[in-house]
Order: sequence, then C-alpha cells, then structure tokens
Amino acid sequence: MSTSAPLTGDSSIKTWLEHPVGGPIIREMLAQSGQDPDVLRPVSRLAIKRLIKLSKGQFSQQMVDDLVARAAAGDVPAGSTDAADAASLTTDTEEVVPVVEAPEWVEKVTGGRFAGQTVIVTGAGSGIGRATASRVAREGGRVIAVDISQERLDEFVADHVGADVVAVSGDITDDVAIAAIVAAAGDRIDGLANIAGIMDDMTPVGEVSDAVWDRVFRINVTGTMKLTRAVIPAMLAQAKGSIVNTASEAALRGSAAGVAYTASKHAVAGITKSSAFMYGPSGIRVNAVAPGPTITNIEASFASPLGAQRVQLAMTILPDAAEAEALAASITFLLSDDGVNVNGVILPSDGGWSVA
Repeated sequence: MSTSAPLTGDSSIKTWLEHPVGGPIIREMLAQSGQDPDVLRPVSRLAIKRLIKLSKGQFSQQMVDDLVARAAAGDVPAGSTDAADAASLTTDTEEVVPVVEAPEWVEKVTGGRFAGQTVIVTGAGSGIGRATASRVAREGGRVIAVDISQERLDEFVADHVGADVVAVSGDITDDVAIAAIVAAAGDRIDGLANIAGIMDDMTPVGEVSDAVWDRVFRINVTGTMKLTRAVIPAMLAQAKGSIVNTASEAALRGSAAGVAYTASKHAVAGITKSSAFMYGPSGIRVNAVAPGPTITNIEASFASPLGAQRVQLAMTILPDAAEAEALAASITFLLSDDGVNVNGVILPSDGGWSVA
C-alpha cells in the first residue's frame, strides 16, 4: 500500500491544492464562498495555518483542524474529478514520492539592534509599514509610528504593549502633520522609513487622469520628499542617520503598474540617489527597497482595458507574494548599522522578479 506525507496545518497551500484528497476539499471550501483556487496563488508557499492570521478572522483554527481531519479520513467531496486519484492512494502499489519544498521563512528578531535609537516609520498601521515598525520596536528601538488612520495606529499600539511607540496620525503631505511627526521624534532622529504609499489604477499615459496622477505623486513622491527634508537637520546635527524609501519593481521596469505609479517610483529612486550623493559625506545613508509582490492592504485596480491586458500579461512571471515581514527584514537591514557600508542603493526585495 502506498503512502504519502499526511497533510497538516504546516503543509503549504500549494501542497494541499495538489494533493488528490486535500485539493478537492480546498476547492469545495472556496467554491462555497464564491472563490476559486487562483485567489490563493499569491500565498501558495505559506503553510495553510498562516491563513488564520492573513484572513483577519475569516479563517479559523477550527477550520484548519477540520480540513486536516477530513484529509486524514480521505473525505473527498462527492462528484470530485479527483476521487479516482484519491482512491489510488490506498490501492496503488507504487510509493508516492513527496515533493520537497523550500522551508518556510521565519522572522528572527535581533534583540537590541535599535536600542537607543529613534526611528520614524510611515504607513505603520498596516502592511509593510506595520511590519517594519513592529520589527524596530521589538528590536529595542523607539518608534514614531505614523499613519493616516488613527484606528489602525491604536491597534498597532495595543499589539505592542511595553514597546516604546509614539503614534502620530496625519497626512504625510501636510506641513502641520510633518511638524507634528518631527516634534514627536524630538531632538534625535536616527532613522526614517518612508513606507506610506498608494497604487494607481493601471492606466497608460494616454488614459491617465489628472486626479490619479496628482494623488499618486502627492503621496508617493511629495510626501516622501517632505518628511525626508524635515529630518535632515537633526541627522546633520548628529552627523549620522539612515533613511530608507520604498520604491518598487515599478522603479526598475515599465511593466509593473500604470504610468502614474511607475513614474512616481522612478522619482523615489531619484530622490534616494540624489540624497545619498549629497549627504553621504555627512554621515547620512539614503537607500530604497524595491518590493515585488507583497501581501499588503494595497490593492490593484484596473481602470483601463489596455492597462489590464499589458500588466496582467507581465504578471504571469511574478514570483509568489512575500509577507510584509520579509520586506521589513530588508528595510531594517538598511536602517540599522548592519547596512553601514550601503548608500544610494535601490535594493530589489522581490523574490527574484527583477532577474526574470
């Protein structure tokens, strides 16, 4: 009788979907909620139990336990085209060789890496910003957590009881908000992570509206410039500082988004390189990360048929999406003294997309 590795909560979503018993069970579950397996493609490498956190309450531990129990019992949904394959698990005389998968990445916190440092993180209420602010706080830093949403900031603070976190809600393009952020930081500012940003609607230049262009540039470029400009005096006074901007794969290629977002991220790359050149001799390092597909709350929308056709074609070579914590690992490396010899770099943190 053949055997295969039993499905568990630690098995990847990809393993579940490709399994002759687990696959039909998962597809049935998705169909009941009006979805298909494609919705899980960006997170296919993750253990299925990770959906508990990612789904924000829509997927529970009990659901994981039920799936594992059904898979162990060979409970293939009636009428499934995989039923014959499932039956073969108990009648086939050949041994099934399990697929060897790369181990899931696990965040490793370095205690005290930011001890005694004050770091401003924008977009700290969700996604990459939240993951970065959390990493800095857990590594001993004082975090000035900035977000447009007070509610999201309140949740962040509640999740980091005992950490040195100062929450500041406000629009990073507003001068009053910028002043409040710098005032909250105080006389010493060791790091700035410019992470807050928005996506466009995938329109090409022949279709982009003034409203989309202006809004994307206001937040992605002007907001980044204004807060960077505001922290430079403090960093110059202490002859030391690290600024990390958030570019994108759209800063390296033309096929990742619409014209507004692509141009805005190329502008962020320009701000990064110019600032690194100007202030490097004064002890200030300025770098940027260029994320690839990442699990965040920033969603892409397609307002243009041409934009959808072209960008979706390019997306066929996307690597699997990374969790925000993986991007935070890259950002905190550049922020920290570990990145002491890195300045003016646009670091692709994209799972290899940039070499495809």
